[in-house]
Amino acid sequence: MGNLCGKPSKENDPFSQPGRPVGSAPPLQSNPRASVPKISSQGQKLGGSSGGEGSDARSAAARAAEERAKANQPKGKLGRDLAKERAQTRTGTLENVSQDERRRRETDQKSQAISYN
Repeated sequence: MGNLCGKPSKENDPFSQPGRPVGSAPPLQSNPRASVPKISSQGQKLGGSSGGEGSDARSAAARAAEERAKANQPKGKLGRDLAKERAQTRTGTLENVSQDERRRRETDQKSQAISYN
């Protein structure tokens, strides 16, 4: 924001300095932060099976994943039932609820028929 009522300073006035011809390049200014650092290392190659440190890390991660999978296996009948229920999709759950409701209606109809006779 500028000063609306003040006098313009002569330091920041772009027209107070001598100009340059159209099409000429602006004067070079040395900025140490603008320099690009040089990279001396080649880096690492992606992928492949080099057998170096990457394979050790990969095998360690695989072992850890296997241990987690073994620890999360369901135990007992309730564990198996819970795992089965978790694996069900929304459609499967709705079908089971629908079948239970149909059985309940059939039972009610049979009980009414028996009590009527």
